[in-house]
Amino acid sequence: MDVELLVIPGCPGADAASELLRTALDDIGLVGTSFSVEVIDTAERAKARRFAGSPAFLVDGVDLFAEDDKGGSMACRLYPTPDGPRNVPALQELRRVLREQSARIPRA
Repeated sequence: MDVELLVIPGCPGADAASELLRTALDDIGLVGTSFSVEVIDTAERAKARRFAGSPAFLVDGVDLFAEDDKGGSMACRLYPTPDGPRNVPALQELRRVLREQSARIPRA
């Protein structure tokens, strides 16, 4: 399972997103699963990665919170949470989508 966190420079959610992702992976039993952080610093890279905004959580290239297939945004992303819009998703929501995506991955 290839887990990535995509961020843009200066996005206020980047550090919190990294901590949140580690917590969510650990919480669902994927303690040994590492993730990479990629800084998207040009519009060309954003378009090539179909980047929907920072931070973006990907598993095997799939944006776990994708709402459309356009991509290419060099903006900070807002996530709906029980406490209102935030720069990162709620922990329980990240756990849920990680579980769903990891269940789709064939086991050897």
